[in-house]
Amino acid sequence: MSLKETLNGALKDAMRGGAEVRKLTLRQILAAVRQVELEQRTAAVKKLGGNPTDAQLKELEAISLSDADILAVIQKEAKSRREAMAEAEKAGRADLVAENQAELDVLEAYLPKALSRDELVELVRAAIQEAGVSDLKGLGAVMKVLSPRTKGRVDGKLVNDVVRELLS
Repeated sequence: MSLKETLNGALKDAMRGGAEVRKLTLRQILAAVRQVELEQRTAAVKKLGGNPTDAQLKELEAISLSDADILAVIQKEAKSRREAMAEAEKAGRADLVAENQAELDVLEAYLPKALSRDELVELVRAAIQEAGVSDLKGLGAVMKVLSPRTKGRVDGKLVNDVVRELLS
């Protein structure tokens, strides 16, 4: 079962169960997924010259996101909620913090388990050794090795901070 089917099934369950926050959050995720699919179809039509044939239209309708692409959409939504929580905390709006935290909890249920700082440090050490780097000039080489290994499991800024810390 694809992630999109899982999300649709979870939405139906939330609608049946009356879980309002879960229902609204899942609808937002699915809307964001549909928007990205629409953008991909639009780009494909432009690439074809703007006037597709019937066969090309069928191909365009079949465009859908992979599970990895859907995870990227969910990560983007989760990041948005974290930023909104930070802004709400600055403004002293506990109600908005709680609302965004509830939505973030729903989103995190569909994301892969995040790496702990200790696990990240071990990955960074291995990447530094693999890249053969000993100073900050090699930061890019280490990040190039690390990015595919940490994508979606930890914030890129934290990865960068740990790499800088270990290379200093």
